[in-house]
Amino acid sequence: MTTIKVNGKDYHIDADPDMPLLWVIRDIVGLTGTKYGCGAAQCGACTVHLDGEAARSCVTKLGSVAGRPIVTIEALSANNNHPLQLAWQELNVPQCGYCQSGQLMSAAVLLRENPNPTDQDIDDAMAGNICRCGTYTRIRAAIHKAAQLQREGVKS
Repeated sequence: MTTIKVNGKDYHIDADPDMPLLWVIRDIVGLTGTKYGCGAAQCGACTVHLDGEAARSCVTKLGSVAGRPIVTIEALSANNNHPLQLAWQELNVPQCGYCQSGQLMSAAVLLRENPNPTDQDIDDAMAGNICRCGTYTRIRAAIHKAAQLQREGVKS
């Protein structure tokens, strides 16, 4: 039995400690916003926050996260009003949307660490997130917009 804390709630998980966190989150906890993309930590679709940092849940083992805080896209904000979510909507970022939860989770860490990123800062921070639809310019614009909203005091 492994106890994990997802979005502030404790879950007692009876599963193999080598099970990828992604499948624990999706199949056992029942939160399906975190997506499977590649299974090799190369695309970023499965990005969650682990101890406040972006982590690829497809290669993170259940046994390594006991007692550590995990945040999924479902808890980025209570009412979908995080500055990133507002900017994503305003600028119509998603095309198919599949990678977007991972994009948002990576961008949230970036903006927490760097509230006024340059294009290069964004490109560097987001390099591990693949968008098969190619919405990179809209993603970058939305991150800049979210940074502006944060500076203006918009809180989630």
